[in-house]
Amino acid sequence: MRISPAIKSNRYDRIYEQLKELVIITDNKISRMATVAAILHHKMTSFSWTGFYLLSDGELIVGPYQGRLACQVLEKNCGVCWTGINKETTIIVPDVHKFPGHIACDPKSRSEIVVPIRDGQNIIIGVLDVDSEIIGNFDETDSAYLQKIAQLIYL
Repeated sequence: MRISPAIKSNRYDRIYEQLKELVIITDNKISRMATVAAILHHKMTSFSWTGFYLLSDGELIVGPYQGRLACQVLEKNCGVCWTGINKETTIIVPDVHKFPGHIACDPKSRSEIVVPIRDGQNIIIGVLDVDSEIIGNFDETDSAYLQKIAQLIYL
């Protein structure tokens, strides 16, 4: 079920404040990603898959996530995640079935947002990837807050 922009912003504000307190407990980036994925997935009811894909030796491999079984390795330069990496920007896809080269790890997924994750030297090391079973679920509110949340990984 889609939520109003005002309620969505309020929820993201609370999530961001909670995550700020939780991620400072450790410098371990994988632990931070696991915490971000868990909080987002369980607090944003319209998210059906929430997690990270990380660059490793030129491949994009699954990292910490919540949701149904994920693709382990994404085909190079294909799909929404690679588009976010290659264009170095957040990608919002209202209907994944209309996205050229979409990789269907979960056939129930209908919309997706991908946010590049940058390390301390501003180099992209992967993406925060969120799917929804609702067409058109993601908007600029999601984009702004998920980008802000993604920055918590490399505080």
